[in-house]
Amino acid sequence: MTTPRDTPASRRSRANGDGTVYQRKDGRWEAAGYVLAPGDSRKRIRVYGITRKEALAKLTEKIATSNRGVPMVSAQGSLAAYLTYWLEAVAVHQLRETTHTRYTACVNQYLIPGLGKKKLAKLAAKDIRSWLNELRTVCQCCARGIDARRNPDARAGRQPRCCAIGRCCRKRLSPLTLAYIHSVLKSALEHAVREEEIPRNVARNVRTGTPRSRRFEPLTADEAQQFIAVAQSHRLHALFELALRTGLRKGELLGLRWEDLDFNSGTATIRRTLQRTRSAGLTTLPTKTISSERRIALPAACLTSLRAHRTQQAQEKQSAGANWRDSGHVFTRPDGHPIEPATLTRHFKVLLRRSRLRAIRFHDLRHSTATLLLEQGVELVVIKEILGHAHIGVTATVYAHVRLRLQRDAIDLLSRALGKPSEATADPDDGDDPPSCAAPVR
Repeated sequence: MTTPRDTPASRRSRANGDGTVYQRKDGRWEAAGYVLAPGDSRKRIRVYGITRKEALAKLTEKIATSNRGVPMVSAQGSLAAYLTYWLEAVAVHQLRETTHTRYTACVNQYLIPGLGKKKLAKLAAKDIRSWLNELRTVCQCCARGIDARRNPDARAGRQPRCCAIGRCCRKRLSPLTLAYIHSVLKSALEHAVREEEIPRNVARNVRTGTPRSRRFEPLTADEAQQFIAVAQSHRLHALFELALRTGLRKGELLGLRWEDLDFNSGTATIRRTLQRTRSAGLTTLPTKTISSERRIALPAACLTSLRAHRTQQAQEKQSAGANWRDSGHVFTRPDGHPIEPATLTRHFKVLLRRSRLRAIRFHDLRHSTATLLLEQGVELVVIKEILGHAHIGVTATVYAHVRLRLQRDAIDLLSRALGKPSEATADPDDGDDPPSCAAPVR
């Protein structure tokens, strides 16, 4: 009787190192093989599939990952080890670099210090719930020793406080931050379920509640006019006017190129965004979503200011001479280099002070555009296309308070019409002709 070891190599169905595939008694197919594990060791793993082809494909994928030098994390390992593996081998290929940077900061600052020592296979919903409840009540300055490590710098206004001086500031995480931390953990565990490391995602059984949306204070029509008037004297007045009249994001404005503008048709094509990343520095990236890549109509005032800005940029190019860098961007520094997003924020804050307006974020210009459009009776689907939202539900949710106010105005108009029948016109109305004058739109 011959054993598998005695069988000649030519008769073997799979070569050494390719693993084993066989059918179980329950009808499923099981594939087993050796892969790289943490600590430069090797371990035997098992994957399952409904068909032989499915099980073999799963095993082949894991072996290929192992051959690239990526260790396979076991469910018996710690959550910290799996989160590190997930960030370095999975999330880095699926997320935008800026999003991956935020995920990494969240994992290193909160998840690993709080739950990292837990075994991945033994992590329970109650562990996550207890940790989130504790995180909700702990001062982060004291827990992480932020103020104790801060170097005194009187010129920058950074003096030690809180835990550094023994007086707690009670700075706690906001509900939005807690929900974000929970969502990062859910994403990591969801991939562990797909890789069959754990049977279910226990983070999904934890309810953190729906946090309130961040409140924003859009500019009113009078404040917007005041801001545009003051911005006329600024070198980047065309950018600020374009931001307020079209609702473009900061990165979309800074990533705009002259080739994206069509002055004949009066349109702009939004294709890219300018952001600072950890690996490439200041670079252009694709738009936030597929829906963000869009074509919008430009107001006549923006076309006029953009033409003036093009003339101004040509003069700056002539003055810079050999120091000019032709980046192709519409809005640049005087030497042609792209503008840092943080630099644009500083210019915006200076304009707010000159305009004697309240302090708002640059992104609130985008909210101001949408709010003013809604108040003028523009359809929600049109605003969604202008802003580049992925779904109209996003537009409806963000500006729900504006729609409620418009409903109140409409109800008040109807109440005034029904409450004062004596002021109706003497001429009979048969209902066939439209009213001579429509109600004014705010």
